[in-house]
Amino acid sequence: MLSETIPIESIREEHIESFHKALDTVSRERKYLSFLEAPPLEDVRPFVLDNIENGHPQVVAVVDGEVVGWCDIRRHPRPTAAHCGTLGMGIIPGYREKGLGTRLIRAAVGQARDRGFHRVELHVHADNLRAIALYEKVGFVREGVARDAVRIDGLFVDSISMAVVFG
Repeated sequence: MLSETIPIESIREEHIESFHKALDTVSRERKYLSFLEAPPLEDVRPFVLDNIENGHPQVVAVVDGEVVGWCDIRRHPRPTAAHCGTLGMGIIPGYREKGLGTRLIRAAVGQARDRGFHRVELHVHADNLRAIALYEKVGFVREGVARDAVRIDGLFVDSISMAVVFG
């Protein structure tokens, strides 16, 4: 299926179980996310419902009723940082390298801008060159490196901090 034909939509309650499954699939690859498996569904459900109720951007790509990719931006809870949000995203295998990531991130970042965010930040594993290129393509700038910030299967990986600031 061509990326352009895959709908991108704001997450809804009926997407929660499928989102959880997609999150678990990407997490178990043990190389893109800071999760090694998805948190339990009973923890993911309130996360998504809070995003919906409080206007945190979260968009999903849906094929045949199943979430195949997502991008969410959580506004920081402290008043001194409430102008900032943290981005997380993932795409399940088979749907990568087709432009879907660009569409997901542009949709979520567009919602963040429309909802008054001033800054969106993220952390990406330094060896995830495809993701870094995507983030730079849509305007994110490298801000720093946390050395050995992630440890997966005994191996340390640096984490790159990136952000976009809306003018």
